[in-house]
Amino acid sequence: MAQQSGGQIDTVMQEARLFPPPAEFAAAARIGSLEAYQEMWDEAEADIEGFWGRLATEELHWFKPFTKVLDWKSPFAKWFVGGKTNACYNCVDVHLGTPRQNKAAIIWEGEPGDQRTLTYQQLHGEVSKFANVLLGQGVKAGDVVSIYMPMVPELVVAMLACARIGAVHSVIFGGFSSEAIADRNNDARAKLQITADGGWRRGSILPLKETVDEALKKSPTIEKCIVVRRTGTDVNMTPGRDFWYDELMDAAAAECPAAELDSEHPLYILYTSGSTGKPKGIKHTTAGYSLFTKMTTRWVFDLRDEDVYWCTADCGWVTGHSYLVYGPLANGATVLMYDGAPNWPDEGRFWEMIERHRVSIFYTAPTAIRSFIKWGDHWVDEHDLSSLRLLGTVGEGINPEAWMWYHRKIGRERCPIVDTWWQTETGGIMMTPLPGAIPTKPGSCTKPLPGIVPEIVDGNGKPVAPNHGGMLVISKPWPGMLRGIWGDDERYKEQYWTRVPGKYLCGDNARQDDDGYYWIMGRIDDVLNVAGHRLSTIEIESALVSHPKVAEAAAVGRPHEVKGEAVAVFVVLRGATASEALKEELKKHVRKEIGALAVPDDIRFTQTLPKTRSGKIMRRLLRDIASGKAEVGDTTTLEDFGVLAKLRENEE
Repeated sequence: MAQQSGGQIDTVMQEARLFPPPAEFAAAARIGSLEAYQEMWDEAEADIEGFWGRLATEELHWFKPFTKVLDWKSPFAKWFVGGKTNACYNCVDVHLGTPRQNKAAIIWEGEPGDQRTLTYQQLHGEVSKFANVLLGQGVKAGDVVSIYMPMVPELVVAMLACARIGAVHSVIFGGFSSEAIADRNNDARAKLQITADGGWRRGSILPLKETVDEALKKSPTIEKCIVVRRTGTDVNMTPGRDFWYDELMDAAAAECPAAELDSEHPLYILYTSGSTGKPKGIKHTTAGYSLFTKMTTRWVFDLRDEDVYWCTADCGWVTGHSYLVYGPLANGATVLMYDGAPNWPDEGRFWEMIERHRVSIFYTAPTAIRSFIKWGDHWVDEHDLSSLRLLGTVGEGINPEAWMWYHRKIGRERCPIVDTWWQTETGGIMMTPLPGAIPTKPGSCTKPLPGIVPEIVDGNGKPVAPNHGGMLVISKPWPGMLRGIWGDDERYKEQYWTRVPGKYLCGDNARQDDDGYYWIMGRIDDVLNVAGHRLSTIEIESALVSHPKVAEAAAVGRPHEVKGEAVAVFVVLRGATASEALKEELKKHVRKEIGALAVPDDIRFTQTLPKTRSGKIMRRLLRDIASGKAEVGDTTTLEDFGVLAKLRENEE
């Protein structure tokens, strides 16, 4: 298709609003001015190895120091060569014997209202015991442990225990099917499975163990299964294979030294859906990832000892790995962890929790923010959110009007918003405003972090001019980068490094404005080719969401015999009634906001949009529906299959 050619993209959206960091915030911030940021960025660009080498020496615990900062044989990187360290030690043990020892590491709350708190000392004890449990079950360094669990503290304990002994964890989101679990287990050749009897979601119990039992029929490499009691439901326990977590923990010794691991020892695999439908296991390693998540957490969230930090992501996604577990714990943060839905028992749950736990940093996804908008401001207004000092967004680009709602309604116009751009593959945040230093623009991830060198190029790999869209690439290696696709080096090279030789292809389109700010314009495959003009879906969607009656929108292309592609949009309304008159009103609104070129040919109203379980809109399915295909593509990551039926009902 023409839209995949990766040439320049026409940009039609203009966003001029600029919000400087609040003076009070900037005065106390770790990085408190644009000049301080620029000085750091320039230092890193001038000497990338010196910059990261100094931080690695200062910030990580080493059993044996490294002898070389970077061994780069494109596209394969080795960071901190010759060093020995341990990611679990850097998250837990480093805080023992310090004032943080008795500080809350994890404040956990379940959907039914149950709560637990683990101090760093208690977390160390739990992790050490479970590390001994794993060793007792025959798990060795390098073995893969598959984790399919609800968002309970035992999930974090399991991840850290794997890291402690050098086992490689593969966390699978607790909403995936038995087929998806089996596919991932088999690709990783996982040796041991960890799960729970069940999990809570909107007042109902998810049968996790039952799903795992089905998966294990097709997972021949799994030898043992450890089960956490969460819901108390009766489950099948296969003698010799299945063991209760609490019984094994009761018998385990409380001391387990952290293994001295090579800097490039694999830490985890995280599967992400590939365009071919076959999931690809993104591999991250120990030292570089530990440093990158620690430093980016500190810089981006301006983290302080007194903060209560809430990242709402599930550990089944990379955000949960990097910014709920490894990054915050390495910094000695107090992390709030919630196991449940944001609208149970009602749509005020998140705001009630922020008020009750006095949350100061709140990091969530644009898809959640758009849901909050749709649910209504009254749910927010009932709660005291004055404890908040910093807001963040993650997962996809945020529409400017959703950004403004977040700024006004949640941040009360006093909390900086860090709009973070990064990927499973990058391991951590790559571009974002630093909250005390960089003025924000609604919808822009602003500037790259120190040590990150992005470029925007056309289909031939040549840089494009400012305000022209193109393919986003990263031109220098960074410590948190993926080290490959598990068991498939050729796929790694072909997917990320061949199209623009020697540079990492992100798969996103972007543009850079006159101030040097970056704007993500959607995936390379999410470009519409209308009458010879290449248009970004996110700009059309942002124009629609800026209308007061629209809560959410998704734009896709469908074949058109004259224009090549026509613009089809799916719209979720905000307290309005669907009508032909409203369709015309929305078309006029798009024309006014970004011009005639982007006016939708089709507008379809729907109650909801098809999304992955991480909240991303599945535009591929919408393209199939807009094109009138009887069958739709792979739906294994779809959250709610009822959405497709509803969309079919709304077809004209």
